[in-house]
Amino acid sequence: MSPLLELKNLTYQAQSKTILDIPNFQIGTGEFLGIMGPNGAGKSTLLKLLAFLDQQTSGDLFYRGQAVPQGNAPLELRRKFSIALQQSLLLDGTVFQNIAIGLTLRKVPKSIIKEKVEQWMDLFGVSHLAKKNALYLSGGEAQRVNLARAMIVEPEILFLDEPFSALDFPTKIKLMEDFKGIIEAAQTTAVFVSHDLMEINYLTNRLAIIVNGEVKQVGPTQRVLEQPNSSTAPFLNEWKKFYPVAR
Repeated sequence: MSPLLELKNLTYQAQSKTILDIPNFQIGTGEFLGIMGPNGAGKSTLLKLLAFLDQQTSGDLFYRGQAVPQGNAPLELRRKFSIALQQSLLLDGTVFQNIAIGLTLRKVPKSIIKEKVEQWMDLFGVSHLAKKNALYLSGGEAQRVNLARAMIVEPEILFLDEPFSALDFPTKIKLMEDFKGIIEAAQTTAVFVSHDLMEINYLTNRLAIIVNGEVKQVGPTQRVLEQPNSSTAPFLNEWKKFYPVAR
């Protein structure tokens, strides 16, 4: 069975500097893949390339075994993906309107939009905020709306770039607990960039470590964290001083 998304011989350069050089990388259907690495390792760049938000310098990307034209991923394919960032980037409008935006752009009938928005507001615990202007939400509320907006289109892959990092600890823990249950129930494939070992350990089932633009180790999350190889051990051992692995 071919992977859901795969890249081969990928490089990405900026200002004559090689940011990424990855011979092969795969995302399997239904997995929750974590991506970690030192600052500047290329984590967010890789996420953008996988989500077709940026264009590789060389190499090929494949979706379900089919090559994707470089720099020209079809709209139909791009609509199979969603992304949630650290900054929620909500629009000036109600919570309902923000969550509905993906369906509205797809010209889904209003009756179905109403049904689905109410469903996802309930799942993320923001139904009581439906008529509130999204620009006046707390950090935790805004991120719940952001994640609901990303999930309502039922993406085949959800890309997450540190969506929990700006939240206070109690808010983060409760949102992560709710989110884990939601994404497991939906059986959504996810790719998650984070610098927090607790987040990675709690949410992901596979982990890739990137150092200097190269994937140095990838495997089941627990195995990578407990048995880092010689290339990833210096980074992980140093990181564990600041972000202990909570089980």
